[in-house]
Amino acid sequence: SNLNINDVLGNYSLTLIDALDTLAVMGNSSEFQKAVKLVIDTVSFDKDSTVQVFEATIRVLGSLLSAHIIITDTKQPFGDMTIKDYDNELLHLAHDLAVRLLPAFENTKTGIPYPRVNLKKGVPPDSHNETCTAGAGSLLVEFGILSRLLGDSTFEWVARRAVKALWSLRSNNTGLLGNVVNIQTGHWVGKQSGLGAGSDSFYEYLLKSYILFGEKEDLDMFNSAYQNIQNHLRRGREACNEGEGDPPLYVNVNMYTGQLMNTWIDSLQAFFPGLQVLIGDVEDAICLHAFYYAIWKRYGALPERYNWQLQAPDVPFYPLRPELVESTYLLYQATKNPFYLHVGMDILQSLEKYTKAKCGYATLHHVVEKTKEDRMESFFLSETCKYLYLLFDEENPVHRSGNKFMFTTEGHVVSVDERFRSSLWEDILPAGEDSLKAKPSELKAANFSSNCNRVPDERRYLLPLKSNYMRQIDRMVGLI
Repeated sequence: SNLNINDVLGNYSLTLIDALDTLAVMGNSSEFQKAVKLVIDTVSFDKDSTVQVFEATIRVLGSLLSAHIIITDTKQPFGDMTIKDYDNELLHLAHDLAVRLLPAFENTKTGIPYPRVNLKKGVPPDSHNETCTAGAGSLLVEFGILSRLLGDSTFEWVARRAVKALWSLRSNNTGLLGNVVNIQTGHWVGKQSGLGAGSDSFYEYLLKSYILFGEKEDLDMFNSAYQNIQNHLRRGREACNEGEGDPPLYVNVNMYTGQLMNTWIDSLQAFFPGLQVLIGDVEDAICLHAFYYAIWKRYGALPERYNWQLQAPDVPFYPLRPELVESTYLLYQATKNPFYLHVGMDILQSLEKYTKAKCGYATLHHVVEKTKEDRMESFFLSETCKYLYLLFDEENPVHRSGNKFMFTTEGHVVSVDERFRSSLWEDILPAGEDSLKAKPSELKAANFSSNCNRVPDERRYLLPLKSNYMRQIDRMVGLI
């Protein structure tokens, strides 16, 4: 009932674990090694704690796997991050946690998991039968990596089954999914289709699972979903940087009819330009990013929900979310336009000015009044700080490696590695179906009229958006 508080803490050193690979990316080997040893010596998942399956997976499981991969990488790209006498302890911890999450996938008629599980006792007897699309359908990257590192298909199989179950429930009319589903009946309780809370990382992981594992069905689902998003959620003029009409905007609609359901968007949707960069739809990404940046300029933060019709926050708190920074970073990588360095500087200065507290950085309770809450989400260190750091660190190993790294939805860095692209089992992908492995060249946006090549050199040092369109967006959020 309290939108500000997400019950993610779990009593298992959440922030310590979630920040592990941030220390490595920053090249701080002594602190990384110290933190890893602290995790190995003190963290146990044998606790009477009820946790969210999704948050435990992306924040804890994902970070343990990322740190394990960094420690065991023979090339050590981030400097010497090896741990003396390391015996795969982080991988064992990850395995232990994942096993404790597995009961969530049992006793559901659809294969869609329960949203919460007790680490000691399994699914609580009073558990809800309703879960959100993102929470149930964004487990495949972490579970898939674990399965492939262990050679045990169980984890990837249950996560993949949940994705397919959700996908099978999409509307026959629009191809869209809702945001809340009953895991026993498959009935949509929440019929809102959007790109923000409840849906966001479902789409992100269709693409990222393909990038990591090379399963063609993931790419097919993503391309189909992206086309349906363009057809039913996108409003405004057809092209970002030319033509007449309102700036492009992605709205919340009814999954069955495509009719507008409300006039707000949420801050989580700011991840979408970054996802568009990954598929080469850079032009469209530029426009949506500019809209969110205009809101940031107005408040020095992003309200959790912003009503674009009223030009005012609907839900005014800002928990230090990373999504706008993430998209800024990826757009800079794609275009090398210095404008995005300026955006990053703006965000950094706002964080320093409004959120810095005596011991860390604080959630803003109200973006207009700038009141603070006594809470710093773990994703501030695992994502917000990491993406800001990487934006300005041109020489970071992440950039020098070509395209060898990918970020999970929690910002954990994983190497795009050949060992993740081969299944060691037959029950997920039957033998003789090698043709289902997509070639890298097949990765393109469903509306692949626009791609990275459309940002010519002469535009690189101009504003990414024509000034009249920039002003239009500023007017739209009440800046001018």
